[in-house]
Amino acid sequence: MSHEPRLSQALRTLFAVQRVAALGTLGEDGRPFVSMVPFAVEPASGQVVIHVSGLAAHTGNLQRKPEVSVLVVQAEVAGEPVHALPRVTLEGVAEVLPPDGAPWAAARAAYLGRFPEAEPMTALGDFRFVGISITGARQVAGFGAARSLDGEAILQVLRAPQA
Repeated sequence: MSHEPRLSQALRTLFAVQRVAALGTLGEDGRPFVSMVPFAVEPASGQVVIHVSGLAAHTGNLQRKPEVSVLVVQAEVAGEPVHALPRVTLEGVAEVLPPDGAPWAAARAAYLGRFPEAEPMTALGDFRFVGISITGARQVAGFGAARSLDGEAILQVLRAPQA
């Protein structure tokens, strides 16, 4: 059995525990736009999966310019300092998944595994699954514990079995 570094374990825990992220896209006018999205990780591909409405601003944004950023941060605890909250900023490329392929089915399974209550929304014609292929990341695991990861390093964490 191979040893997993402490920061990789912390990152895996963050992905397993936190269910929402901030999605950063660029609007048609080039201005940044951030929205909250529930997310899952599809472990075979290592993609971050979101389920979005075609009416949402972020959906149009990512279809026009697929380069996105995703921030996952540990929830704040009342009375505790917030400056060292564990977090990761992901850089990636978003793709709306066609509903007739294996990637869509895998994304749906991963998403519903995490959010079974969303099953009725998957039948609505306006909603679609988006797979975000991660190209890099910056992880902050606390004071003095930060690192940058290239695409392959972050995929090793995302592709591994989720807790």
